[in-house]
Amino acid sequence: MTAPIALTMGEPAGIGGEIALKAWLRRAEGVPAFFAIDDPDRLTRLATTLGWEVPLRAVAGPEEAARCFDEALGVLPRRIAHPVLMGRPDPANARAVTGAIVAAVELVRAGRAAAVVTNPIQKETLYAAGFRHPGHTEFLEELAGGDAKAIMMLACSELRVVPVTVHVALREALQRLTRDAIVLAGRITARALISDFGIARPRLAVAGLNPHAGENGAMGREEIEMVTPAIEALRAEGFTVGGPYPPDTMFHPGARARYDAALCMYHDQALIPIKTIDFDRGVNVTLGLPFIRTSPDHGTACDIAGKGIANPDSLIAALQLAGEMAERRTARRSVA
Repeated sequence: MTAPIALTMGEPAGIGGEIALKAWLRRAEGVPAFFAIDDPDRLTRLATTLGWEVPLRAVAGPEEAARCFDEALGVLPRRIAHPVLMGRPDPANARAVTGAIVAAVELVRAGRAAAVVTNPIQKETLYAAGFRHPGHTEFLEELAGGDAKAIMMLACSELRVVPVTVHVALREALQRLTRDAIVLAGRITARALISDFGIARPRLAVAGLNPHAGENGAMGREEIEMVTPAIEALRAEGFTVGGPYPPDTMFHPGARARYDAALCMYHDQALIPIKTIDFDRGVNVTLGLPFIRTSPDHGTACDIAGKGIANPDSLIAALQLAGEMAERRTARRSVA
């Protein structure tokens, strides 16, 4: 990887700034070179308030940030409109938040940054300022343009999970769940495991929707009428896919050893096991985009923002995974 990673500011009143500073302080722990797209003045004030010696340098571009990374954290300026009160998000600063995301994507697509890593956003604050996307994933999908279809993977060293339906009420998730949606999620996941995770022949495990995976129709027919046909369609495309498996027995260590990623039917079915296994180092990865995007798997934590106690482990893991994915893509392009 020759280009640095672009790290967006996220919600300025949340913990994004302090975990970015902590990640730079721990750069000797295998953290790849990154730069922040943020307001240099607010990061300087934050570091001073917390008593952290983090040299910050306003830079004109990623190249300058990469050169100074060992001595200072490069900051590509994105000025905020109103002074930040930690723990109190302000819709007036929403344009800077979304602008940082746009800038990161543009730099990656231009080849000047290796990947996008996004700090958490406060969605309701963005909505109050007119933001019309459900979240990061949908916004990034639009920025990618074309026919990009993004899906969410949560990853840690012990498990990778992909929910077919995500941030909707459970009742709506059941309405959105279809054979085609499962096939699309499986296809995107398998291809990403090959290109970005270096797994030549990925193994997918598909969870059932109902208890005991429906128990042959006794507890629901979705497995028979929807999930199994989706599995058969993926197999017909040449992918290695197993299931549908009872969700309550597919996440123990022995079961996890038999697959590379689990395809889950709804949000909590996927996120409960990974957050139980590795709450602090889970990473949100967006699959299906023409660029790499990862994010820490937690929110803005406004209740502890500015206190210096936020754990940066998930952000560090997101930076490390983004760097590994970028290296694999670079290697594949070199071979091609």
